[in-house]
Amino acid sequence: MRPQPDYFTSPFDKDKIDFFLIKNRDTFFPPSTRNRIVYYILSRCPYYKEDCKETDKKGIKRLLNNGTYTSAFPLHDCRYWERNTNEQCESERYHLYKNWARFLCFYKEQPLNLIRKYYGEKIGIYFAWLGFYTEMLFFAAVMGVICFTYGVLSYDDNLTSKEICDPSIGGSIVMCPLCDKKCSYWKLNSTCLSSWQSHLFDNEGTVFFAMFMGIWVTLFLEFWKRRQAQLEYEWDLVDFEEEQQQLQIRPEFETRCTDQRLNQITQVRAANWLLHTTCNTILYSPQMLLIVACITGVIVYRLAVYAAFASIMKDSPTKKIHLVGSLITPQLATSVTASFINFVIIMILNFFYERVAIWITDMEIPKTHLEYENKLTMKMFLFQFVNYYSSCFYVAFFKGKFVGYPGNYTYMFGKYSRLRNEECDPGGCLIELTTQLVIVMTGKQVCGNIQEALLPLLRNWWCSRKARKDQYSRWEQDHDLQNFSQLGLFYEYLEMVIQFGFITLFVASFPLAPLLALCNNILEVRVDAWKFTTQFRRPVAAKAHNIGAWQEILNVVAILSVVTNAFIVSFTSDMIPRLVYLYAYHHGSEATMSGYINNSLSVYDISQIPLLSTPACCLRYRDYRYPPGHQRQYSHTMQFWHILAAKLAFIIIMEFFVAWLIPDVPSEVKARIKRERYLIQEYLHNYEVEKLKIQLSQSFIIEPKPEVCTATDKHGVLSECL
Repeated sequence: MRPQPDYFTSPFDKDKIDFFLIKNRDTFFPPSTRNRIVYYILSRCPYYKEDCKETDKKGIKRLLNNGTYTSAFPLHDCRYWERNTNEQCESERYHLYKNWARFLCFYKEQPLNLIRKYYGEKIGIYFAWLGFYTEMLFFAAVMGVICFTYGVLSYDDNLTSKEICDPSIGGSIVMCPLCDKKCSYWKLNSTCLSSWQSHLFDNEGTVFFAMFMGIWVTLFLEFWKRRQAQLEYEWDLVDFEEEQQQLQIRPEFETRCTDQRLNQITQVRAANWLLHTTCNTILYSPQMLLIVACITGVIVYRLAVYAAFASIMKDSPTKKIHLVGSLITPQLATSVTASFINFVIIMILNFFYERVAIWITDMEIPKTHLEYENKLTMKMFLFQFVNYYSSCFYVAFFKGKFVGYPGNYTYMFGKYSRLRNEECDPGGCLIELTTQLVIVMTGKQVCGNIQEALLPLLRNWWCSRKARKDQYSRWEQDHDLQNFSQLGLFYEYLEMVIQFGFITLFVASFPLAPLLALCNNILEVRVDAWKFTTQFRRPVAAKAHNIGAWQEILNVVAILSVVTNAFIVSFTSDMIPRLVYLYAYHHGSEATMSGYINNSLSVYDISQIPLLSTPACCLRYRDYRYPPGHQRQYSHTMQFWHILAAKLAFIIIMEFFVAWLIPDVPSEVKARIKRERYLIQEYLHNYEVEKLKIQLSQSFIIEPKPEVCTATDKHGVLSECL
């Protein structure tokens, strides 16, 4: 595509048409603007008879809703695989497919100006945001690979795992039973392999990577604001106000809201809907109960399977199978199976949540299209947030935190249910959170890409299968393509924001998550481009100067991610207790991790265990509690909370410091905006003055000698301005 000339711009005004540099009236407005103007006219065109005027009978959308027309859409300018035979046509669709939508173009920069020209600013902003997000993921992915590599290289230096696997240390430590009835004592060295696996993700690099991602997410949002401000200037959206088509009253609102109330501000009677708040409360309740029921069901499954796996450990007297214990711990086995089941439940619930969110929003009857989209955005994200992240939140912040201690265990449904709360491995719950994150995140991305690429292709093939032998007109070919609905971009944003939550909220447990997201997004950009160019009808262009309500959602997720990662490092990971032991509680003159395992396990009086066979030594359990007989027996120490408070304070202060340090709009863009406004205002003033002189001269019947700038002069003036 030829580079566009750089002009100073101003909103078009027909009364000042001489002021604009119009070489060709047919091509002055880009295609996206022209189809937007046509849609604006059609959306307000009445279709009632002159003798029976019904004011509500107007607009192409109402005709589509009542079935008068099956579809209405702008045509593509050519076939995507060949140029238009008309030489005057720029064949923009062909250029987009050749240089952007093909998978082999993944290394090329996106032609954002051509996307904006062909599809409009709203779609252009989406691809600009997606491309910028993918670029920023590169830095997070590199740092994640470095941290994971550090875990691999320090694998053999993991003294903690060596102590667990040592027969004289881990083999001599007898642990408390993992369940009440069928579970027996087990030795610590049965978790040897699990402790080595945990070290790959739970090491000194975890703390550094969590801090890095806290800074990265802030930098991403701040730099995107700067990039967005630059696009607003380049695409003439600085003084943009929401389009009339977005603020237009929805026909559903006018039809269903017949109650007319006087607006105290405008003094105009308009439709009013007073029950939306009540509807929200009533309609949300059963959906949230469904979510809670599904989460509870998965947790109950985890507890039951956990007890079953614990009863067949290698060191258990039953010794039915030796698979659990030698290769995988009961905790990890439960996490893997529960993660797969949870992923299936997530995909099933997604099908219902989407329809429930749309149904609730329709019941609220929002007044405008913009209000409808914003309400639906918040509901869908709320449902998806709980659906996708609830299991990760459970493993990260609840599992192993409310276990109690021998003789006073905590049960999920009371003591009589016999479902003891799950415990973590001696090395912590981080490896289980990693397992949960990998299965859910990877499964979602694979299923999403298959669905996005395969379903439109099959549907289009099914629609066009009968027309291949006959003459096929341009509009029939486009009609057989998939319709791009008004909420088409909504689902694209939702998919990426859910992914953004995975790589920010729980990234401390899996440093390779940004790398997986980067690989997915490189493919996602081309899949979306391919869909828009080859599988979808050309959408009606729309303007937008930002990503809308998603910006606020990203800000909330970013703030929450700082807190969650700090809690993961402090509570879920075993890194902080190790560092505290290394620098404050180690034995001997040298700071080493020798003796950490013995220090991290509390002691329990074995005489209180009502079992027939008991070991010759005392029992141990994973916790930081004072031993029996101590003045504060079975209570936690304060060192853990002090470290957590310091870490949270540091990360939050760092985030707000970076936000203050990097302004939202670059200073260069601010200066150019002010310069443009000044020159346009000055030139308009001079133009009006000269025009007034001509009118005064003509009123006194004096031969006019206007000094209005010619087209050539205007080119010269604007060139000097540039």
